[in-house]
Amino acid sequence: MDERIAQAKSFRSLLLKELPNAIDEYIVNGHPEFCLPNLCSISIKYIEGESVVLMLDEDGIAVSTRSACAAGALQASHVLLSIGREFADAQGTMVITFGVENTEAEVMKFLEGLKEAVTTLREISPLYSKG
Repeated sequence: MDERIAQAKSFRSLLLKELPNAIDEYIVNGHPEFCLPNLCSISIKYIEGESVVLMLDEDGIAVSTRSACAAGALQASHVLLSIGREFADAQGTMVITFGVENTEAEVMKFLEGLKEAVTTLREISPLYSKG
């Protein structure tokens, strides 16, 4: 069990370390230390999380826009709203989880796919101003 936790923490750390090289203007939700080791919630500004999920799915990458208990709901997370996230930011949230079969290469593939998806979506977003 300790091995699995260490592996999940290493994937989460890699993701958070490399994320600024892939995208800008995002918020990491949750406490940096006291959190589940295999989960990372990120709000990406100026885009809809569902659109990112669909684009990543085309690349064979599975992520979610909300917790399992809220799956199927098309509204912004009440939890994110209650901690002060703007509605638009909550709508741009994705949840990334790591399992025992994931690899570092898959984390890097996710980051590449995320960069491509966010770039494409921001190019067509009326909310995003390139600057």
